[in-house]
Amino acid sequence: MPLQFNPVKLFAGTASQSLAHKIADAYGKELGSVTLSRFSDGEFQPSFDESVRGSDVFLIQSTCQPTDNLMELLMMIDAARRASAHYVTAVIPYYGLARQDRKDKPRVAIGSKLVANLLVAAGINRIMTMDLHAAQIQGFFDIPVDHLDASVIFVPYIKSLKLGNLTIASPDMGGSYRARTFAKFFNAEVVICDKRRKRANEIESMTVIGDVTDQDIVLIDDICDTAGTLAKAAALIMERGARSVRAVCTHAVLSGKAYETIENSALSELIVTDTIALKQESPKIKVLSTAELFAKAITNVNEHGSISDLFRVD
Repeated sequence: MPLQFNPVKLFAGTASQSLAHKIADAYGKELGSVTLSRFSDGEFQPSFDESVRGSDVFLIQSTCQPTDNLMELLMMIDAARRASAHYVTAVIPYYGLARQDRKDKPRVAIGSKLVANLLVAAGINRIMTMDLHAAQIQGFFDIPVDHLDASVIFVPYIKSLKLGNLTIASPDMGGSYRARTFAKFFNAEVVICDKRRKRANEIESMTVIGDVTDQDIVLIDDICDTAGTLAKAAALIMERGARSVRAVCTHAVLSGKAYETIENSALSELIVTDTIALKQESPKIKVLSTAELFAKAITNVNEHGSISDLFRVD
């Protein structure tokens, strides 16, 4: 019996309008229309302006600054289910609260697991995301998770720079696996910045493990929040004799004084994706789009194709 392909409908939440339009263009389909009604007290209600009955619905929404954006996504999922959508996929380019993936001290919540529970309870059939802070978050779901890898976007760009003495660096011990995986694409050495925190977003000390002398260093991370870690790592690496230092981060959270910190840092550039819309432009920030990758993933999901084909790096 031939495979049945249901009609695809793409919708965007408030946080991901720009990226969603790019995804829709790459997919070759216009975004569906959603109205977000607001009450005077801030309460909101999303509603679809067209039928989704029997459709494969893809809801595109990053949950950055997560409270309202997550709630909006949950309500869109609920609305789609109640409107008889055949299959609902939450496309979450940036999965907020992913840093809360375990109990690292007594009496704290595991926020990323709670978000997973909420998404499933709302009625999603599938989740599509990119570069989770911890890959094991996929195990919080008992539904299919398409975990896309931004290295297929970053690696060609880094190759285009033709850096003579490339060395990959991790800004902390926790990111060493990510850095080593990235280094394999270039057959490059890896150095690690070992940091000690006083508390969240505040670094007490940092040391560099490995030789960076006369090297072109590329720091690899998944999230750039205040940019304090990257700035401190870049300064230390340059002090140790590196030729240049730049950073690759998938999710540009960039809170607080992050833009100012980047501008004043030793970084020659910060390379990010558009999973989170930038609040302002910066001559030091290079944005690479994820739209084509997400569009291909949506096509493959709808046509029952392979997602693993999207992990090949040219």
